[in-house]
Amino acid sequence: MQAIHQSIRDQVKAEKVSTNAPNPNRRRKPNFRTMLHNKEMQAALGSGLLMLIAWGTASWSQPLSVMLYIVAYALGGWTKAKEGVETLVKDRDLDVNLLMIAAALGAAAIGYWNEGAMLIFIFALSGALESYATERSHKDISSLLALKPETALRIEEGQMNLVAIDELQPGDLLLVKPGELVPADGVVYRGSSFINQSSITGESLPVDKGAGDEVYAGTVNGEGALYVEVTKSAEGSLFGKIIRLVEEAQAEVPDSQRFIERFEGIYARIVVLVTLLIIGGTPLLFGWTWGDAFYKAMVFLVVASPCALVSSIMPVMLSAMSSSARRGILFKGGAHVENLAQTQVVAFDKTGTLTMGMPQVTDIVTAEAYDRTQVLAAVASIENLSMHPLARAIVDQAMLEHIALPQAEQVQSLTGWGIEGMVNDVHWRIGKTDELDKDTNTLWYDERARLEGEGKTVSVVKADGKIVGLIAMRDTVRPQAAAAVRKLKAMGVHVAMLTGDRAEAATVIARETGVDIVYADLFPEDKVKQVHALRKQYGQVLMVGDGVNDAPALAAATVGMGMGVSGSGTALEVADVVLMNDRIEEIAWVIAQARRAQRTIKQNMVFAITVILALIAGNFLQDVALPLGVVGHEGSTILVILNGLRLLR
Repeated sequence: MQAIHQSIRDQVKAEKVSTNAPNPNRRRKPNFRTMLHNKEMQAALGSGLLMLIAWGTASWSQPLSVMLYIVAYALGGWTKAKEGVETLVKDRDLDVNLLMIAAALGAAAIGYWNEGAMLIFIFALSGALESYATERSHKDISSLLALKPETALRIEEGQMNLVAIDELQPGDLLLVKPGELVPADGVVYRGSSFINQSSITGESLPVDKGAGDEVYAGTVNGEGALYVEVTKSAEGSLFGKIIRLVEEAQAEVPDSQRFIERFEGIYARIVVLVTLLIIGGTPLLFGWTWGDAFYKAMVFLVVASPCALVSSIMPVMLSAMSSSARRGILFKGGAHVENLAQTQVVAFDKTGTLTMGMPQVTDIVTAEAYDRTQVLAAVASIENLSMHPLARAIVDQAMLEHIALPQAEQVQSLTGWGIEGMVNDVHWRIGKTDELDKDTNTLWYDERARLEGEGKTVSVVKADGKIVGLIAMRDTVRPQAAAAVRKLKAMGVHVAMLTGDRAEAATVIARETGVDIVYADLFPEDKVKQVHALRKQYGQVLMVGDGVNDAPALAAATVGMGMGVSGSGTALEVADVVLMNDRIEEIAWVIAQARRAQRTIKQNMVFAITVILALIAGNFLQDVALPLGVVGHEGSTILVILNGLRLLR
C-alpha cells in the first residue's frame, strides 16, 4: 500500500502524456448515390440499355442485333451465372440464378433473343437491388470498435507508462485524466470526479465517483483526475461484453432466409427435372418429334422461371423503403421491412429516445426571505464557471429567463459534493442534498422527497451556511413521445421501456408517456435478456435506442431502430432502421407501411403463382406459343411491379 502511495506521489511530477478520445456521438450521413456505384446495378442497367439497342437494330441488321443481345446476355447475366455455377460446383446444388440463365439461353436457342434478354435484365436488376439492400443491412460494428480505448496510463514503480489496453491485468493502477475515456473496468482508488456513463448504462445524468466506486471502460471522465485499480481484463470488461453481444446477434440467420434458400434449390431442381423429362421423355411416351419436345421444354422453362415471383418482393420493398425515406426513415435492407410488419411490441430506450437526453431545471424552491430570481442569479453565476451538465442546465435556465448574472468570486469546486463561491459578499454553496439530513427543518426534507419522487435530481442551495432553496432538474420528455405511444397502442402494439436509469425516473417518464411495461436499472446485457423475454412473451420486437449501451439490444431485437440526430455512431451502424429526424411519432406510420407492404407481397405472390401455373397448364393442354408464354410471363411481372410501386404514394 505504501508503494502505491509513493507511486502516486512520484507520477504527479512525471511528464504528461496526452491521449485523444474518440467522439461517442460520431454520426455518418447516408449516401444514396452509392446505389448507382454498385457494380451489379451498373451491369443490369447496361444490359437493359443494350437490349433496347439490339431490339431497335433488329429490323435492319439481324447479325448486329444478335451480337448486341449476346453482349447484353453476358453483361447482365455474368454475375448470376457465376453464382449459379459456384453453387452447382461447391454445394452441388441448383439455384434460381442458374435456372434464369438457362431459361434465357433456352429462349435464345429457339430464336427469341429479346425475350431472353428481358428475362436476364429484370432478374439482374432485382438481384442488383437485393445485393445493395444486403450491403446496407450488414451491421458494421467498426464505430463500436473505434470507441474502445486503445491505450492507458499505467503507474509502475513510480513511473507512468502508456500501454496497450490488452496488456492490462486486474490489480494494475491507472491514471484517467479529465475528459478521457476510462480504459478498463475498475474501482476508483483515489480522486473524485463525475463520470458520463450514459454510453454504457443509459443514465441521463453524470454520476459522481469517489474512492471505492466502480467505473466502466468506455465511459467519459469529467473534470477531476482519477486513479483506477483495474478489476477486469479488456475481454471481460462491460464494453467487451457489448461488442461480443453485438457480434453474436449479427451471426443469427433468420428462419425466413433459411426457408427461401431451401425453396430456391427445390424449385430449381424441379423445373430442370421437368424440362429434361419433356425433352427426353415425351418423344418416347407420346411420340412427339424432338423439335416439338424441345420447343415445349423451352416454353416451359420460360413460363416456369420465377421472374414474377422475384419481382413480387423487391419492388414492393424498395417502394416502401423509398416512401419511408421521404419521411426521414431509412431502412438498411428490404428484409427489415418484412420483419417490421410482424412487430408485436416496441421497446424504447428512455434517455435520448423518449426523452431529450439533456437535464433541464424543472423546479426552484426558495425560502420565504429569498427571491427566486435572486437565488437563480447567484447560483448561475457560480455554476457558469463549471462544465458539469447539471451546472450548464442551471446556467441555461438563467439565460432562458434573461437574468443578468452578477460577478462571482472565489469559486471553488467541492470534490464529491458541489461548488461554492462569493456573490455580492454572500457565500453560496450548491451541491448534494445530504446537507438536509443535518437540518432540523423537516420542510426541506419533505420537499426533497416530493421532488425525488417525481424522478428529479435535486441540489441544495445554501447562503452563508443557511439552506435557502432547492433546485430540481430532470431529463425532459420529447414532445412527441406521448402521441407516439398512443398511436402504437391504437394499432394493437405493446409498448415497453428498457433503461439503465433509476426506477423512480423511469416510472415518471412512463407515466407521462403512457408506457405500460417498464424495466429500469438495466445494464446492456440486461437489456438483451429483456428483449429476448419480450420476444418470447409477445412475439416480434422493435427496439428503439440511441446509445452505445443500446447496441446489443438493437442487434438482438427482431428490428433495431436508431435515432439519427441524437444517436451515437454505434447505434446507427447496428440499427436496421434509422429515424433520421428523431420523429418517434413516425414509428406507428412505418409499421403500418410495412404491414401494407406485406399484404402487397402476398397479393403479388398469389397472382404470380397463379399465372405461372396457368401458363404451364396451357403449355401442355392448349399448345401455348412461346411468344404468348413470354408475354404472359413478362406481363405478370410488369403487373406485380406496378402493384408494388403503389407504395411510393
